[in-house]
Amino acid sequence: MRRAGFYLTAVLVLAAGSASAAGIDLSKPYGNKTGCINKNGQKVYAEDMLLLTDTDFITIASACTFIEKQVQADGSLVAKAQCQAEGEEGQSTIRFTIKRSAKNAKKLVIADEDDTVYGEVSRCR
Repeated sequence: MRRAGFYLTAVLVLAAGSASAAGIDLSKPYGNKTGCINKNGQKVYAEDMLLLTDTDFITIASACTFIEKQVQADGSLVAKAQCQAEGEEGQSTIRFTIKRSAKNAKKLVIADEDDTVYGEVSRCR
């Protein structure tokens, strides 16, 4: 009986891994041109900078650290983050949706809980 429970648990873990593999893979950073240039620290300044990693979402005006991520049935990723805006004290909690672009499946679109789209990003080289 114990062995059956172990196998069931193993199957569930593998199934969960397959579901997340079918979702969005952030093991390598995504960004726009400036975001990818700045992936290892700020080298250039641009108002439109976007950088998305497995742990963070960074724009020119804010830095957000993911505290929770959940794969959705459609393959998109909903991420709850603690964000610090430039020039402001304290942090705020923001929920982002990250999904594949309708125009190009290799790109991701990032939007906040108010459906404000931050832009499209591509995998950094």
